[in-house]
Amino acid sequence: MSSDPDARAEALLDQMTLDEQIGLLSGHMPSVLKPRPEGIQRSAGWVPGLRRLGIPDLFETDASLGVSAAGRRDDQATALPSGLALASSWSPELAEEAGAMIAGEARAKGFNCLLAGGVNLTREPRNGRNFEYLGEDPLLAGVLCGASIRGIQARHIVSTIKHFALNSQETGRMVMSAHLDEAAFRESDLLAFQIAIEAGQPGSVMCAYNRVDGTYASENAWLLTDVLRGDWGYKGWVMSDWGAVHSAAPAANAGLDQQSGREFDVQPFFVGPLKDAVVAGEVPTARIREMAHRYLRSMLACGVFEHPVSNGTPDLAAGAAVTRRAAEAGVVLLKNDGLLPLEGVRRIAVIGGKADIGVMSGGGSSQVVPQGSTRFDPPPGAPRWTAGVIYQPDPPLEAIRARAANVQVAFDDGADPARAAKLAAESDVAIVFAVEWATEAVDTTLVLPDGQDALIAAVAAANRRTVVALETGNPVFMPWLGDVGAVVEAWYPGSEGGKAIAAVLFGDVNPAGRLPITFPASTEALAHKALPGGDLPIVNDRGDTPPFDVDYVEGADVGYRWYARTGARPLFPFGFGLSYTTFRYANLAMDGLAASFDVTNAGARTGIEVAQLYLTGAPGRDGQRLLGWARVALEPGETRRVTVDANPRLLADWSLEARAFVIAGGEYRVAVGPDAATRVLEGATTLLGGRVD
Repeated sequence: MSSDPDARAEALLDQMTLDEQIGLLSGHMPSVLKPRPEGIQRSAGWVPGLRRLGIPDLFETDASLGVSAAGRRDDQATALPSGLALASSWSPELAEEAGAMIAGEARAKGFNCLLAGGVNLTREPRNGRNFEYLGEDPLLAGVLCGASIRGIQARHIVSTIKHFALNSQETGRMVMSAHLDEAAFRESDLLAFQIAIEAGQPGSVMCAYNRVDGTYASENAWLLTDVLRGDWGYKGWVMSDWGAVHSAAPAANAGLDQQSGREFDVQPFFVGPLKDAVVAGEVPTARIREMAHRYLRSMLACGVFEHPVSNGTPDLAAGAAVTRRAAEAGVVLLKNDGLLPLEGVRRIAVIGGKADIGVMSGGGSSQVVPQGSTRFDPPPGAPRWTAGVIYQPDPPLEAIRARAANVQVAFDDGADPARAAKLAAESDVAIVFAVEWATEAVDTTLVLPDGQDALIAAVAAANRRTVVALETGNPVFMPWLGDVGAVVEAWYPGSEGGKAIAAVLFGDVNPAGRLPITFPASTEALAHKALPGGDLPIVNDRGDTPPFDVDYVEGADVGYRWYARTGARPLFPFGFGLSYTTFRYANLAMDGLAASFDVTNAGARTGIEVAQLYLTGAPGRDGQRLLGWARVALEPGETRRVTVDANPRLLADWSLEARAFVIAGGEYRVAVGPDAATRVLEGATTLLGGRVD
């Protein structure tokens, strides 16, 4: 038998009828099937196979941050930190390890397809799903997403990449139309997908809900056929998101291969209506064969046929070790007036954030609810199908008490700011946990809810030695920043998050997280000062607004690039993060696309620096782009020569005439530093120019 997945798929198709081919092109959502077939577990998706030819069923689970399995509660599952936490590590190796861990747990739960690989860029910092994704930069997001997919598929599990494309906010996500000129699109959001697909070779691409230039993503031939298959040569299959299909023939002819969770659409378009379209000559039989071929080809290429899954017991101890490393690597130290790490304290006040119960996690389809989690009712306006506000079971209070032996640790829930301030005044240090819940289907405001800013202000007024530990899904404003001694951003830190936060606070782990997203100082600095569509009424139970357009006026200048273009000053820049040691840079030398320089640990603690290389000027234009980075672990006093190879597509511009990335000949200016706003070393290189293949 041939090992070529294309040849094997063709051999199977030669034995199949048209009806059998069409049978592979739609799936169910078992969680809503009534009755659910015997032996089919509750999950996000199920595509029946074909037993007579040995084609296995496809069992799908949401899995961006762990095996969600359609919100099963009190589950034997490991919760990874949020995507923004993983992106804060700037570590492809850790992303690959995390992907492999999730795939292992999925295999033990009987799933062979993970609805993972979220790589939508943070164009809108209020987007309720930002926590699932990997930040605002196409290179960072693409590299980490590709690494995660590699880890998943190494375990013979299919991974998707999603949501293709321009799904940048939740408000109006089913009806909005995103508008962006092609060159800017190619240099930003599409580039993130392109890099990730090249690095990870995902078995499937999942469409977005929204429209792109007026056409639904699931019917957008330019996206699905011209770019994805034509320009990028993608060989896998394109699946819809659940409830994102609007037609049979137009969607199939545009490049959609499979209707997912057909119970969520107004009709099963890719069953009877698709067959009718073939009979009527609206969809060629060759197109049906191609759709089925792409599906089978990916399953064969990923080893799904040869490596069947079966129900077992996940290795939760191994999962805990991985998620602990990811959580520790993702904590970002944003401010430190010498207060951290905590040493020599006798009385600690821990305040707020339900730190006595667990750590906050994000809501929606990615929600993982491990055993021991605590659930609270969702706030008004949250989607009715959400599992609620979940605190995963690793309370920071417990971890702090375990770490701070012989130290008095008192807790106050923060409900009464005056009472919390009194406890803070009686303590050597106060640690305020502040939380912001974000979820799929709802956007945020960048303001801490429930009066937490007032709580922090009251505590800081009573004790300047106040640490704020943030568990958020997005950036938040910090009106109290100048009054506190330290701030750490822990994001949603996962099922070992309490221990990870404590390890950073006490210096057992030297914080190495760096922001993958800019923290704005105010909405006035944003490309859209008001959330697009945020003023429109909700018109149905699904949460839709009337249709509206979003013009992305920032073009390719997403996040830190927008700040560089406008000169606005952020609260914290992209790439920023402090350490308990200090690093120095010296001796930059350029050799074509390679930048070499020395990094020295000038402090007294072992630490990790994320040295970042940026383009700052090019022939005929200014601007800023991340070209590459090096994550360097150094002992005290150690110096290492580092070489960062600039990604050529980030030096190039998309040429509409050449239909390719093209580097203009001339001088390119670069800078090296610890974040997007800090240029420690500057240099230049001269390039001949040409097409980037």
